[in-house]
Amino acid sequence: MSENQKYRVLLYYQYVTIEEPEVFANKHLKFCKELGLKGRILVAEEGINGTVSGTWDQTEAYMNEMKSDPRFESMVFKIDESDKHAFKKMHVRPRAELVTLRLEDDINPHEVTGKYLSPKEFFEAMQDEDTVVLDARNDYEFDLGHFRGAIRPDIKTFRDLPDWVRENKQILEGKKILTYCTGGIRCEKFSGWLLEEGFDDVSQLHGGIVTYGKDPEVQGELWDGQCYVFDERIAVPVNQKEHTIVGRDYFDGTACERYVNCANPECNKQILSSEENEHKYMRSCTDECRVHPRNLYIKEHNLSEKEVKERLQLLEGEMAVN
Repeated sequence: MSENQKYRVLLYYQYVTIEEPEVFANKHLKFCKELGLKGRILVAEEGINGTVSGTWDQTEAYMNEMKSDPRFESMVFKIDESDKHAFKKMHVRPRAELVTLRLEDDINPHEVTGKYLSPKEFFEAMQDEDTVVLDARNDYEFDLGHFRGAIRPDIKTFRDLPDWVRENKQILEGKKILTYCTGGIRCEKFSGWLLEEGFDDVSQLHGGIVTYGKDPEVQGELWDGQCYVFDERIAVPVNQKEHTIVGRDYFDGTACERYVNCANPECNKQILSSEENEHKYMRSCTDECRVHPRNLYIKEHNLSEKEVKERLQLLEGEMAVN
């Protein structure tokens, strides 16, 4: 395969005024489809946030076109090599916010945001005694990988983070706060919100985890596990010096970095599971999900009522022994 036929994944964002985001989104979707890209792009009055995949030629054409627009000429593209598309379809959607915080008083990163730290500065700051490292991502992202010693907020969605901080203020008070996320966009607003809340020493990892992992000097050091990404790859490596698995299998607690969704579509919980346990527990996080009438695992594997009953009895027997 020639260099120009290989695939790449682009991750990017820009806080900039986009008038009539619905009109922009429609035109942008047409443009992306004409190029042959696949991915997910959010457009709001406050800017653009996207991740797309395509061949070298397609992604190069996309970046060139975006940078020819004065609004996006300074936009930074984080680039990953790939052997195929990272998405099945192409979506461009207008949104009220690029990242959903739903604050009463919105944060404008151009007016207030935490201090930007390069990967080297972040690496050094993490080792300061008076510093706390606060993960700005969701719990299932943290569970797959995180900075060593980072605080794990018990949250399912980003909009829950401000409430969590207010409930756990004592952990952060009087400390130098370092915060980080996948590509940097969530921290732009979250670090600004922390400053508005009265925390006076707040810094953020510029470019996020993705940039940290590619930095030639730091090489992802002090990161454990993998980085969760919102495409079909699910996870990408970060630490180039050593790899430590921090994820734990939902069912037996063994080391695991394989995410699946609960087979009950009404639950759809993301759980870490080995292939063996996925089949053993019918990819279901609870007994209720295993017997749910719409269980997708049962449907996918054409299991009869008798087979399901036999598997459930087997599990009950094992649990009784343990």
